[in-house]
Amino acid sequence: MKAEFINPFILATTEVLSQEMGRSLVIDKGPLALQESYYTSMDVTVMIGVTGAVQGIVMYGLTERTAKNIVSGILRQPVPIMDKMVESAIAEMGNVITGLASRGLENAGYPCTLAPPTVITGRGVMISTINIKRLQIPLATEFGDIEISVALREVRAR
Repeated sequence: MKAEFINPFILATTEVLSQEMGRSLVIDKGPLALQESYYTSMDVTVMIGVTGAVQGIVMYGLTERTAKNIVSGILRQPVPIMDKMVESAIAEMGNVITGLASRGLENAGYPCTLAPPTVITGRGVMISTINIKRLQIPLATEFGDIEISVALREVRAR
């Protein structure tokens, strides 16, 4: 998978979280890994389809605690339970990150269109990307870990 497909998501995640929290955040990127399993490993997964010059899906995996911590930071008040509001906020966060990353893809010559986000709750849900390799990008934030899985392939030669 091309770095042009990965870097926009790392940069967009940092930018969106920093902007939402009203301050610059340090986000540590762990080692990239090809994801062999079709099963989700986190409590909450936001999945967004991508079509255009690249096609596939992007997924953001978080624990329930990380999701609540992020939404608490955005609202600047404690969010004690995982409810529809938290689910909606995390879905929108994934949507905004992917939208910003799609600008980076377009600047690299890969214009694309995004599908509305889908939120999947529960670990161990099977999500197959069929013949598209899925690269996992672990990010460590002060709110908890976020796993970005990018499964994109180029549709046309540049």
